[in-house]
Amino acid sequence: MSFKYPEARRDETVKDSYFGIEINDPYRWLEDPDSKETQQFVEAQNSVTKPYIEGCAFKETIKNKITQLWNYPKFSTPYRHGSKYYQYRNTGLQNQSVIYVQEDLSSKAEIFLDPNTLSEDGTIALSGTAFSEDGKTFAYGLSTSGSDWLEIKFKNVETGEDYQEVLKKVKFSPMTWLHDNKGFFYGAYMDQTGKADGSETKSNENQKLYYHELGTDQSRDIVVVEFDDPQLRIGAHVSHCGKYLVITGTKGCKNNLLYFAQLNPGRISEKLKLTEVVTEFVADFEYITNNKNIFYFHTNKNASNYRIVTIDFDNPKESEWKDLISEHPKDVLDWAHAINENMLVVCYLQDVKNIMQLRDLKNGNKLHDFKLDVGTISSISGKKYHKEMFFSFCSFLTPNIIFKVNFDESGSIKETLFHETKVGDFESSKYETKQVFYKSKDGTEIPMFIINKKVGLVQDGTKPCLLYGYGGFNVNLTPSFGVSRLVFIENFDGIYALANIRGGGEYGDNWHNGGRFGKKQNCFDDFQYAAKHLVENKYTSVDKLIIQGGSNGGLLVAACINQAPELFGAAICQVGVLDMLRFHKFTIGYAWKSDYGCSEEQEQFEYLYKYSPLHNINVPKNNGQYPATLLLTADHDDRVVPLHSLKFIAELQNKIGKLSNQTNPLLIRIETRAGHGAGKPTSKI
Repeated sequence: MSFKYPEARRDETVKDSYFGIEINDPYRWLEDPDSKETQQFVEAQNSVTKPYIEGCAFKETIKNKITQLWNYPKFSTPYRHGSKYYQYRNTGLQNQSVIYVQEDLSSKAEIFLDPNTLSEDGTIALSGTAFSEDGKTFAYGLSTSGSDWLEIKFKNVETGEDYQEVLKKVKFSPMTWLHDNKGFFYGAYMDQTGKADGSETKSNENQKLYYHELGTDQSRDIVVVEFDDPQLRIGAHVSHCGKYLVITGTKGCKNNLLYFAQLNPGRISEKLKLTEVVTEFVADFEYITNNKNIFYFHTNKNASNYRIVTIDFDNPKESEWKDLISEHPKDVLDWAHAINENMLVVCYLQDVKNIMQLRDLKNGNKLHDFKLDVGTISSISGKKYHKEMFFSFCSFLTPNIIFKVNFDESGSIKETLFHETKVGDFESSKYETKQVFYKSKDGTEIPMFIINKKVGLVQDGTKPCLLYGYGGFNVNLTPSFGVSRLVFIENFDGIYALANIRGGGEYGDNWHNGGRFGKKQNCFDDFQYAAKHLVENKYTSVDKLIIQGGSNGGLLVAACINQAPELFGAAICQVGVLDMLRFHKFTIGYAWKSDYGCSEEQEQFEYLYKYSPLHNINVPKNNGQYPATLLLTADHDDRVVPLHSLKFIAELQNKIGKLSNQTNPLLIRIETRAGHGAGKPTSKI
């Protein structure tokens, strides 16, 4: 079928010079989201895409199947604050999950906060919450239309009434309370000018940490921490003892600075005096807990698979740090959580599957192994001084199982099943999951999960296959439950494949570094070789292989269809980073330089220019064509601004869409009142 794509004006006068190389940017005008011309371009693209998608004879049937299977009750782990228990619940198709409160686990649950009442279409979502130490006040962030911008409000737990103040211009913010239950710390960009609703592209700079006193107006808030570097994002955590504020400074998406301030009783009226612990960006440091002046941190300093160290805040020199749990030679120490005063729950990643243990906080000795199937610990709750905790487990075929763990005085540990989610008529026994390892271009073994129906898998190349990947920012893609992919497997006799390519954190820092900076091409090679493995082993054929990825995974998909269009039948590129020469100029894009590098450095420009999707769209060889391609973006995506997708589709349709042999569609769908993905209402999903 041939497509008549919208004609986008090319301005050939817009050029940039990089180290003697002149590069045209004819669609620079699409970087202005507020211009009438950009808005007309968006409408014109949607007017091609939406009728095409609506014209699919199976669309309503697919939607009905997904809706039917999605409509099951969902529960989070319970969280205890003060004397009460809180839990997120969703009856099935509610746009946003509702917070319920119980006096104890056997009493009737009442609605505590229902975000669905805040907007008609569910586009106002909770984003970040923090109870005061006594559990009597609830701070909660609200995001509108999927933006990263928040407003923070405060609720009186006993009366259910909100306090009058609202904290604005909040973004990428910690939320942490002083133990006097009045003082609250948060991060904001109060210097931001112009609009701040998620549809702007302006860079976010000069975040400061503020102290707010409950019951007062934001105008009275005090700047307590600020740094000279305008691109630093400030993390803050009031220590479990309440006497210290742990401060982290993060510039990119890897490695942070570490400071602390001692907190004295009473109102804070001036900047805090910070003590330096780590002053160079060399590693990650994440606060776990402390006993008086001895602090426990999860770190990759001199440990690519991470370790837990103790730092004495009375003498924080690195030479005095001690290992509590040393680095494992193969498994990645993913996170740790303090419980029952003197215990640590530690979670490892072992060949992309979670294992969980209990350790002694005093010496790191192992006390208990939790028995888990192949899957993921998706959440954990419980405070350091609690004698109980909850954790939830999921996998590709297990929606959510919540376990309760009790600790008694005798030292015994009792695990009980607290809640098991049931999903309509879904029978997990009809499907199977396996993990395979395939060789990439340079011989590296890459793990990949494959999920399919148990009965009738004949590897003859006739089945459709959906291949998903990410490969960046140290992110682990572990097993998770997803309704739409099960509908695909069940109703189309499909296969779902998840490739754990380099750039992620599945095997620690070495795996991440194997897909950073000048080694980014490894990610694309790994993904293309996953496709080759699936076709060569006759799980599928090229024309039935779909690739999908979002954000950094959108970059992955776009780079792969540019480099090897002959390997794929279809491509879904969601909210992708696609202009690698200019990404750092918009909103929070500069933070990604820690993975990608930056075009303002010559060596980094050279490798970025080689793979930047916008700059590498070429006519396929041997009279071939691009796979059927769908780009997805949204007008309030202030993480990866929509200009990436708009410029890419304009260039793709101009260069490839006009070729007589390009019969596969090249389309984009631009959603309104939506963002990068977080907080998206069920109806929009």
